[in-house]
Amino acid sequence: MKKEGIEKRYLSEFVYGGIDGSITTFAIVAGSLGASLSSAIILILGFANLFADGFSMAVSNYLSVKSNNELHKNHKHAKMFKSELKDPLKTSLATLISFMVIGFIPLFSFVLYFFIPISESLKITLSIILTAIAFLVVGGIKGLIVKKHPIKSAIQTLSIAGVAAFIAYMVGYLLRGILG
Repeated sequence: MKKEGIEKRYLSEFVYGGIDGSITTFAIVAGSLGASLSSAIILILGFANLFADGFSMAVSNYLSVKSNNELHKNHKHAKMFKSELKDPLKTSLATLISFMVIGFIPLFSFVLYFFIPISESLKITLSIILTAIAFLVVGGIKGLIVKKHPIKSAIQTLSIAGVAAFIAYMVGYLLRGILG
């Protein structure tokens, strides 16, 4: 059986970590904007999500892959599955790194603001644009690797993320009166 390239072997972790990292972080940004929260609160919530959810996903991924490996190791056709087993540490690291790097993108303009004063509207616009580009790139890469049309894959990823952002914004908007 031929050896799988690293980009294919850990594609699911890259895609899952990257998409979830940027969706959850941008959902926090969108929900906070809908609730008219300050940039400081957006950064606190965004970084709390980035670290806590990134860690949680990596640990969950580790335990899931380890359990799957153990399940197949004891299977009566274990030799057949041996080439399909993944290293739990590598999969969890791929998930964590992808989550953290791509998940930081929605917060970038808010962090940039502390070094370069930019307007509130530019900060928000930049966050939206950079996050959209991240979704398109991750979706496009996924499409290329699995030999699907990269533009269709990119648009699908962006669409799913857009729905999540809309939901988060609306929840923040509808609940903003609770804080006031």
